[in-house]
Amino acid sequence: MPAKHLAPLGGLFAALACQPTVKLTPPPAASPAPIVALSGASVMVGVGDIASCSSRLSIGTARLVDSVLRADSVAKVDNAVFTLGDNVYTSGTTAQFDDCFTPTWGDPKKRIIKIVHPSPGNHEYYTPNADPYYKYFGPAAGVVGKGYYSYDVGAWHVVVVNSEIIVNPVFSDSARHEQMVWVEKDLNAHKKLCTIAYWHHPRFSSGWHGSDRKLVPMWQLLYDNNVDLVLGGHDHDYERFLPMTPAGLADTTKGITEIVAGTGGEELRGFNSAVANSAYRIEGRAGVLLLTLGAAEYRSAFIEIGGRVWDQSGGKCH
Repeated sequence: MPAKHLAPLGGLFAALACQPTVKLTPPPAASPAPIVALSGASVMVGVGDIASCSSRLSIGTARLVDSVLRADSVAKVDNAVFTLGDNVYTSGTTAQFDDCFTPTWGDPKKRIIKIVHPSPGNHEYYTPNADPYYKYFGPAAGVVGKGYYSYDVGAWHVVVVNSEIIVNPVFSDSARHEQMVWVEKDLNAHKKLCTIAYWHHPRFSSGWHGSDRKLVPMWQLLYDNNVDLVLGGHDHDYERFLPMTPAGLADTTKGITEIVAGTGGEELRGFNSAVANSAYRIEGRAGVLLLTLGAAEYRSAFIEIGGRVWDQSGGKCH
């Protein structure tokens, strides 16, 4: 999808809010090349850390998602919208979903994509049991109280993990074990060549929250089952890592590529010291992650409000 498809939106989005200074690593080219499409590919687009009534940036990311899905180059293929947790701020209440999420990202029943594939974050659980989250998204959010599920997009299998179960001490060890068993069974039941997993808290991050070792067992399970991509949010920035082992060592054979995209509309933050194997970092820009999924490979890109494309990357499936 050439970047020119999004260019007309630039003036609209530029007026939404003043964003902090951009810092990119490595520095981008002056004119990023158009996204390279894959023949017959499916598309996924999404982001985490999205809607807040105190910020207008989520208006821009919502319209950006719609513009991506309306683009001629992806209009006739399967596609999906996903979220990487912290869908609405500050506490995931019913009122906040109604007053902050619906006017920006909108009621899933009224969007271009009839089903948004969400994942919960820590802010959803600031309201007991994240009840409004499950009520708002309905069956699309998985079993109430569990929040993990899976679905297919074209040739790819997608596993959604509830990382709150892993990192939040309010959950029991039995709940953590139950999710691990479910993920293993799901991966064994869907032996596709290409697989994505996503959740809220990143295993690796150079951002404000940083890496979380509590995710090591889950990463090990995915690594053992040849998962290709892991997506996360939580840190309000964009960061892509080289393929890695659960311990964070570079691994070009079986390693999983992680992309953190917590740039959906809530306040943006900067980075701490770069974590090993961090390949590309962007702070101070709201935008969405676009994945183009082929039969045995993928392309990824970060698209900021206004339509500019950064960090085009990709890889082959394991």
